[in-house]
Amino acid sequence: MAPERIATVREIMMKGPVTLECDDILDVADDVMELGRVRHLPVQENGRVVGVLSQRDLFHSALVKVLGFKHREQKDLMRTIRVRDVMSHPVITILPNESVKNAARLMMEKQIGCLPV
Repeated sequence: MAPERIATVREIMMKGPVTLECDDILDVADDVMELGRVRHLPVQENGRVVGVLSQRDLFHSALVKVLGFKHREQKDLMRTIRVRDVMSHPVITILPNESVKNAARLMMEKQIGCLPV
């Protein structure tokens, strides 16, 4: 009987994800997420991943919806906020040769929705 094959992160990871820069504005991040149909984006600074911006981060930063701002006013406000001000950091990462099982365990332990490789 052959040993059970263990799937690695490398086999299931998204290759070449779209990234943001720390100084990007939330308006751009919101558009990228909407167009790319993604909920999490890695954030880079000087070519290094330093954080993750999630839809949840956007929602928490845009409490203007609760305050009754109109869509245009929301977008205007989002143009004044930088990604670095609302991203989750420090970023939790995993190596590509780790098992998918270890990745899932780490995501559950840290209560995160994505895991940059």
